Amino acid sequence: MFALPFAVLGAFLAHSSGTAVSPVVASGVTAEAANANHGRPFFFGQLALIVACMFFARTWAMLVNRIADRRFDAANARTASRAVASGQLDSVTAAIVASASAAAFLACCIGFWLAYHNPWPALLGLPTLSWIAFYSFTKRFTWLSHVFLGGALAASPLAAAIAIDPTSLATTPALWLIAAMVLAWVAGFDVLYALQDLQFDRAVGLHSVPQKFGAARSLWISRGLHTAAAGSLAAAWLIDPRLGALFGTAVTLTAILLVVEHTVVAQRGLAGLPLAFFTVNGVVSLLLGAAGSVDAIW
Repeated sequence: MFALPFAVLGAFLAHSSGTAVSPVVASGVTAEAANANHGRPFFFGQLALIVACMFFARTWAMLVNRIADRRFDAANARTASRAVASGQLDSVTAAIVASASAAAFLACCIGFWLAYHNPWPALLGLPTLSWIAFYSFTKRFTWLSHVFLGGALAASPLAAAIAIDPTSLATTPALWLIAAMVLAWVAGFDVLYALQDLQFDRAVGLHSVPQKFGAARSLWISRGLHTAAAGSLAAAWLIDPRLGALFGTAVTLTAILLVVEHTVVAQRGLAGLPLAFFTVNGVVSLLLGAAGSVDAIW
């Protein structure tokens, strides 16, 4: 819900930025052959692999998180009913499914090499799996764990762009600004989400922004992160001519939705988190992903 729309947006921006010739030529295929294959069916085949990669990567990361945190989850009333923590899913089975998901992700990455002559997803597959799993362990030693979570999701538009055309990272600065937006946006709403576990984190020695700075200051830190996210988003819109009026409207609506999110939390406290966390942020990601992709196509 949060990462996939930005992966799709990154793919569309990379596709419309060039012809993805570089990795093909580097593997010995002529530029003419690359251009001949770089049509709509070619792109949508790549896009299908990206969606598969996102599915398997998400499954891997979530299962690693549930396995790593099973002891803490079992002791926390809010999370005790989670599958691994409650024993509904044993750790061995969870580890097997996680490993199978990682293997399927790597197979999809290799698919870019075999089908589209782009070796970079295969080369970066293992580092990517390591990066998105690393967040699960960061609360043990740093209150910046929210930033690591944001960084894991922020990789999605960049990774998708590399899968389509590695040269797009150099030719499309908006991709980096969108990734920066995702990092700050996710970190900001994760700070709000962590307010639920403030007392528990203090009791068991886990680190978070609320645990270190308290609830009131954490609200302001979250607001600052979301202000930075809105600024990055506006900058991406301004510097990339392919992101037109539709994306600009989405940027404006996103800023409004972020204000609504913080207003709900300020007025309703923890009771407002389900609406603020899942509903509002789900709308933000879908809105931006759809609007940006349509603008890039148009």
